Amino acid sequence: MIHRAIIPAAGYGIRNLPVTKSIPKEMFPIAGRPTIEYIVEEAILAGIEEILIVLSRNKNEIMNYFDRSIELECILSARGKDYLIPKITPPKVRIHYIRQHEALGLGHAVLLGQSFAGNEPFAVLLPDQVSLQRTSMLIPLIKTFDNFSTNVIGLQHVKTELLKNYGVVSAKRIKQRVFDIESIVEKPEINPPSNLALMGRYILKSEIFELLKETRPGQGGEIQLTDALSKICSTSGMIGYAYKERWYDTSIDLDYLKIQQQAIHMNL
Repeated sequence: MIHRAIIPAAGYGIRNLPVTKSIPKEMFPIAGRPTIEYIVEEAILAGIEEILIVLSRNKNEIMNYFDRSIELECILSARGKDYLIPKITPPKVRIHYIRQHEALGLGHAVLLGQSFAGNEPFAVLLPDQVSLQRTSMLIPLIKTFDNFSTNVIGLQHVKTELLKNYGVVSAKRIKQRVFDIESIVEKPEINPPSNLALMGRYILKSEIFELLKETRPGQGGEIQLTDALSKICSTSGMIGYAYKERWYDTSIDLDYLKIQQQAIHMNL
C-alpha cells in the first residue's frame, strides 16, 4: 500500500503568464474549486494518508486554502449559512509543505521529499495534469505496483505532433495497458520512440533519490526527473500503465477551457 504522495507545485507557470505573475496556476478554478484540490482529492481517494506539497515563496495561497478559516466559519454560522462550512473544511489528510528555494526543476522538487518519503515507495502527482473521473486515477498505478513490485509511471497515447511537449517512452507491451519501459526521451523534437507519453503520475521506490542526487542539470539548469527515471529503466526496471481515460493539461489554454466545460456538464 502507498501511504505518501508528493505534489510538486513550485513552478513559475511561465506558460500561463501574465496571470501566474500573481496567481499560482495550481489555484486556477475548475467549476469553483482550485485545480490542486482535484489532485489532493485524487490522492485521498487512492488511500494516501500524507501529502507533501513542494512550494516556492509566492505560493502561500495554496497553504492558506488547505488551512482552516475559523473566522469565515463564524461569519457563515452567524448568517445562517452553516451548510457552506463543509465546502471550506480542510481535507481529511495530513498535508506537509516544503519550499523549493531555487527553480532547479522537477527532479530537484521530488528530491526535496526524501526525508518525507523515507525508504517507502511513494506517489508523485503533477498538478497540471487533471482527470475528472469519479474514481482516483492513481489507483490503477498502485495496483500495478503491487503486481510488479517496481516503479510505475502513468502513460497515455498522444498525437505525434504533440509528443515534443512530453517525455516519451520506448516500451514493450506486457498485457493490455501495461508496458515494460526500456527508455525515456525528454521532449523529442524528431523521431519520438513511440506515441506513449508520460502523464504526470508516478509510483516510485526510494532508490530514485540517490539517482536524482547523481543527475546533472540539463537544459535551463534544471534537474530532470526523466533523466533519473531513464537510469532506473536499465537497473531495477520500470513499468508503464497506459490510461485510456481523458486527461486535461491545465497549463494549455484550450485544455483548461475544455475541462471547465466538462466539469460544469458533470455538475462537479
